[in-house]
Amino acid sequence: MMQPMRLRLRRQGRASPLLCLSAAILAAALLPGAAVADGVTPSEARLLRDEVKDMFYHAFDGYMQHAFPLDELRPLSCQGEDSLGGYALTLIDSLDTLALLGDKERFAAGVEWVGKNVRFDINKTVSVFETNIRILGGLLSAHLIASDYATGMEIESYDGQLLHLSVDLAQRLLPAFDTPTGIPFGSVNLLYGVDDDESKITSTAGGGTLTLEFGVLSRLTNNTVFEQVAKKSVRGIWARRSKLNLVGAHINVFTGEWTQKDAGIGTSIDSFYEYVLKAYLLFGDEEYLYVFQEAYKAAMHYLHHDPWYIEVNMNSGATVWPLFNSLQAFWPGLQVFSWRCRSCHSNTCCLL
Repeated sequence: MMQPMRLRLRRQGRASPLLCLSAAILAAALLPGAAVADGVTPSEARLLRDEVKDMFYHAFDGYMQHAFPLDELRPLSCQGEDSLGGYALTLIDSLDTLALLGDKERFAAGVEWVGKNVRFDINKTVSVFETNIRILGGLLSAHLIASDYATGMEIESYDGQLLHLSVDLAQRLLPAFDTPTGIPFGSVNLLYGVDDDESKITSTAGGGTLTLEFGVLSRLTNNTVFEQVAKKSVRGIWARRSKLNLVGAHINVFTGEWTQKDAGIGTSIDSFYEYVLKAYLLFGDEEYLYVFQEAYKAAMHYLHHDPWYIEVNMNSGATVWPLFNSLQAFWPGLQVFSWRCRSCHSNTCCLL
């Protein structure tokens, strides 16, 4: 099973229209003059782009050679392991990146393999958060790319099998949302639902990082239940914010009580901010915009100690952790999305 896949996923050298279009859009948006940003010329930007591309292929080729079809590659031993569910996690997670890089041959081969070999009726307890962003998100992205000729990656023989897998997977995640708060359990068994001894404590990111995938799935299937449960979870978290408009890191999904009251933009909270903004940009839902605006203002007021961000008590604003952590590195990109670019460059330089 591994060898045919490896042969068919050989790297191509030519860029597709999708990559060229992406470059043109980026040039129009970011190159009003001779520089992309302060001190970065177009030629330097191309070098950085190529470096990112090489880094991706180094990781992806290593996975395909040493770990596929297991979930992930163990970099020191060069062995594979099934870390999430045992369904070629890294391949699914990489499909949209292959398309973005214009690698149509390996994208098409990957889509074909996943459609024929991946199933979710398995006795595995998985992270709702990781399964959503990496598996459901990967399947939906690849489905949209493979079925739309405008992307330059359309697969003529594609018949929607990744969408069918997406529906099956999402339905298996739904039992996790059966809680008094609407905030889901952190883990769920794909065959039997929530385990009896499953923890009632989950992270804010775990409950607030579902809206994009579940919302897109609802629109593709005309089944509103997916979007409804994801939105209810966000509402459940936001309804329990402090008077400072800050949210904590961990919450009890049954009682709604915060079990870790540290507020920050990094570990356990980061993608809550990301998803409420992107949900507004994708769906046009003003409720998400309101949540983002209020949460962002609170973060900049209580968490931002120029040019750094700290963690504080969500109720008092008192500092509890005055150190930077790596999961904060997404923040300048989020600011770009929100057009709050005045501080983006300085924050990026600080985080590098």
